[in-house]
Amino acid sequence: MTNAQQQFAEFATEQIETAMRFARISLDSTERLIKLQVETAKNSLEESARAAKAAVGIKDVHGAMALRQELSEAAMDHAVSYSRSIYGISSQAQSEFSQLIEERSTVFNKSVVSGLDRIVKSAPAGSDVAVAAMKSTVQATAAAVDSMTKAAKQVADFADASVKAATTATADAVKNAARKTNVSA
Repeated sequence: MTNAQQQFAEFATEQIETAMRFARISLDSTERLIKLQVETAKNSLEESARAAKAAVGIKDVHGAMALRQELSEAAMDHAVSYSRSIYGISSQAQSEFSQLIEERSTVFNKSVVSGLDRIVKSAPAGSDVAVAAMKSTVQATAAAVDSMTKAAKQVADFADASVKAATTATADAVKNAARKTNVSA
């Protein structure tokens, strides 16, 4: 096998491995989402059966109001938990995809720099300035991508904290509103 054929085979193998990692991340995330949905469906069925049994045993209006309050709070807790789980799975997948892209970008940049080094060795005299400029451009681009990646991670972390805080605040507000409604009823 010639050097060019070997390089192409290595490149193709790396691309196949990257595609397989991408597919694994996608399938693992999908599997976690499906598992969450099945567990949620099972829990909802059990909760419905429990609520029906509790409704049969209601003796008066106060009992009905108490059951309604209990079921409302439980439903809100389950909805918040479900949304947090979905968000967690999505965030994890996004993080894994970002890591994969960052790794591939680093490998690509290294291969471009090593390719430029090989060109320098076989280039005619005087072309080293142009190759050095190319290397400098590649390194500056890599640094810019790295800076953007770090900024994107900071934004993602901020958004994650904001979503968690908003979810908690919403759940608390709904619980308080439900309690006020039950007190006034």
